[in-house]
Amino acid sequence: MSNTITLLALLLLPHLFLISGAAAARPQCFWPGQAPEDAGCLSWRVMVEANNARGWRTVPEQCVGYVKGYMTRGQYLRDLAGVMEQASAYVDQAADADADGLDAWVFDIDDTCLSNLLYYEGKQFGAYDPSAFKAWASKEACPGIPPVLGLFATLLDKGFKVFLLSGRDEEALGPCTAANLEAEGFSGYERLIMRSPEHRGQSSSVFKSAMRKQLVEEGYRIRGNVGDQWSDLQGDCVGDRVFKIPNPMYFVP
Repeated sequence: MSNTITLLALLLLPHLFLISGAAAARPQCFWPGQAPEDAGCLSWRVMVEANNARGWRTVPEQCVGYVKGYMTRGQYLRDLAGVMEQASAYVDQAADADADGLDAWVFDIDDTCLSNLLYYEGKQFGAYDPSAFKAWASKEACPGIPPVLGLFATLLDKGFKVFLLSGRDEEALGPCTAANLEAEGFSGYERLIMRSPEHRGQSSSVFKSAMRKQLVEEGYRIRGNVGDQWSDLQGDCVGDRVFKIPNPMYFVP
């Protein structure tokens, strides 16, 4: 009997190694921190993207690891690609820009055109710190987000005017933001609109609504609007279609 068990074990051993190796090599497709360890973090992220969770200042402590995993292990990039595919399909179905040069798109900058993931990851996704963020943005080191750059280039090729609309302070960060955008391939846009002194203290939603309304009063027709915050996409003159890029790192009212 013992000889039979020993023989069976020897026969199965290579297969066990193969199974173990395949499991180790298999790419993981999962929500980082999946239950039971996720502590409700997937549900929290869904509430953020659906705009049901509002007014939060920091990622919940128990979800910091989850958010880091989401942003760095591939799921964020897959979700971003899905949004850009929808935007590209919308552009492909629409007619090219009118010859009068007044068909426009509006793009946010932070975590829409330029990524701040390295900055927020270093802060463990903590509360917004104006001085620290100014120092980070002044380095002109924010990486461009390639799928968004692809949509940007397509729109320019089709004759649309693209406006970059940011809540960054114009006096403090204007030149370095323009240089960072240029270095990452975002060139040829119609206008870079940033927060001037008279708009300091306004919420992003109020400020961006006012700027879009001004564009419409100038005669522009906003055909599309891209941003990572709901405050980029709500209010007045949001455009014919809005596209929300995922961002569970921070909330901007």
